[in-house]
Amino acid sequence: MKDGFGREINYLRISVTDKCNLRCQYCMPSQGVDYMPHEAVLTLEEIYRVVRIMESLGVRKLRFTGGEPLVRKNLVKLIGDVNGLAGIRDIAMTTNGVLLKAKIDALKDAGLKRVNISLDTHDKKVFERITGYDGLNCVLESIDAALEREIQVKLNCVPCRELNASEIETLAALAQEKDVDVRFIELMPIGCGKEFHGISSEEILERLERRYGIAKRAPDAKKSETAQYYLFEGFRGRVGFISPMSHKFCSACNRVRLTVEGRLKLCLHYDNGVELKPLLREGRSDDEIRKCIVEAVKQKPRAHAFSENQIEEKEDQRKMVQIGG
Repeated sequence: MKDGFGREINYLRISVTDKCNLRCQYCMPSQGVDYMPHEAVLTLEEIYRVVRIMESLGVRKLRFTGGEPLVRKNLVKLIGDVNGLAGIRDIAMTTNGVLLKAKIDALKDAGLKRVNISLDTHDKKVFERITGYDGLNCVLESIDAALEREIQVKLNCVPCRELNASEIETLAALAQEKDVDVRFIELMPIGCGKEFHGISSEEILERLERRYGIAKRAPDAKKSETAQYYLFEGFRGRVGFISPMSHKFCSACNRVRLTVEGRLKLCLHYDNGVELKPLLREGRSDDEIRKCIVEAVKQKPRAHAFSENQIEEKEDQRKMVQIGG
């Protein structure tokens, strides 16, 4: 399945809930958001059907997101079900890690291979200030639990000048101590993120080289890899940079998103896509839904326009927790 610019779309990110047990300041207001009513959210059976149809179109890689995906009941069963599809080769999850340790064995058995854990600080007080919850120890224990079960771990940090600017070097040191990748993600101006100021990848790399010595570029990964990785002497893991603002990687984009309410979202920036929920609930055939997906993917935008410093007519105005990362 290819879009209108010849990019092969083989990666589906699935938001299974708009609920979250944390209140990270750059993602969700402290008072929370108005959650979608139960009937507006795709059922697990509907999600499975969409995955099965998209697997027939060439989707090979899945990532479950939220909100916080682990607050969705019976998610483990869904992961096990999609893992049984012959074409699905990789199943990952993005989580805040608070609930991960308690479910790690079941997730491993279901087929989870990789996990990205959001971690913006290694300081207990700063963690509570950013997230509204005293949960740093839970997250650190989850990291170790995943590593013990040979699940690949990547740690995602969003550097903000107002929140965690002093934490960069300490967070990177986790890749020195553990076999994890620590990745710094440039803040995107979505929802609450517009209220903060991100730190560029170049500035972070300069700071890390002052502390840990000259970094070497890791061997190039897949063309569709969004992160650029570096190796520091004495580190067990890598340090990565995801730079959607300073270095667009849209030309190699291979993904689309399924939102919690059933929209096939073509680009994180824009509010366009195709509504699959009505098709699922009107009794449309797999072939009809497959045709709608193929036609929608052809309309995938060439690139986002976050760096243009202007409000786009079709820009998605929701919070990140509502969109699905």
